[in-house]
Amino acid sequence: MNSTLATPSATRAVLERFGLSTKHRLGQNFLVNDAVIGRILALAEIAPDERVLEVGPGIGTLSVALLAAGACLTAVEADHALEPVLAETCAHERFSLVLGDALKVLPDGLPAGCVPVKLVANLPYQVAATLILKVFEEMPPIARAVVMVQAEVADRICAVPGTKAYGAYTAKLALFGQVTDRFEVGPANFMPPPHVDSAVVRIDRSPLAALDLARAAAPVIDAAFAQRRKTIRNSMAASGFEKGALDAAFAACGIAPGARAETLAPAQFIALAAALGEGAPC
Repeated sequence: MNSTLATPSATRAVLERFGLSTKHRLGQNFLVNDAVIGRILALAEIAPDERVLEVGPGIGTLSVALLAAGACLTAVEADHALEPVLAETCAHERFSLVLGDALKVLPDGLPAGCVPVKLVANLPYQVAATLILKVFEEMPPIARAVVMVQAEVADRICAVPGTKAYGAYTAKLALFGQVTDRFEVGPANFMPPPHVDSAVVRIDRSPLAALDLARAAAPVIDAAFAQRRKTIRNSMAASGFEKGALDAAFAACGIAPGARAETLAPAQFIALAAALGEGAPC
């Protein structure tokens, strides 16, 4: 067994022992299928003493499995009521807990010397998309993320150019990482069952460009998708880009001004950002 907590009875026992209940405002749906834990571990490929970051550990269901796999685990949890629970379920010298909102805590609020190289987590769904992009953009040592997210978010993460799900978020995340695996997780695998389908995705860091150029491409992507039904030229011009600079950059990159943003691959946005240079608005 990967996690002794990954059953309805074990989860219920822990919650009752500490007088707790699930909190919908924090997106708490506890995973109760050990087979799913095993598939997450298989994708994560944890090496002995590897530094791993987990966000939203809950009662420690995934945490105990990561520790058993040899991880040096730092978990960030927003619900302070879970501190005594995790102190019991994850009592291990390789476990450390940071209390707070991960979007505010990361990366500077981690303990001194804590430099995780992987993110493995059943993420709180309301912050999952934002958090994944933040981690890849602001924490360069993170080489892999294996994360549970809402299926709809997974669709956006995995989308390819020319599809409805492909948007600014997809293109920006692709500047830093590439999806290398995915599997679906139905509501029955959680307690209480959520009202949405879930999926686990594995994203491996594979930067298309240097970090500074990738960051420069992000506002170009936002401007290109700002008015999705317009051509890329008109959408970017409406966002403050000078039309002459746009035309010159499109010509240099071989991009048709009449194209729409969803048809461009992430590498084309990088090339466009580089061609625009000082032509980008402040």
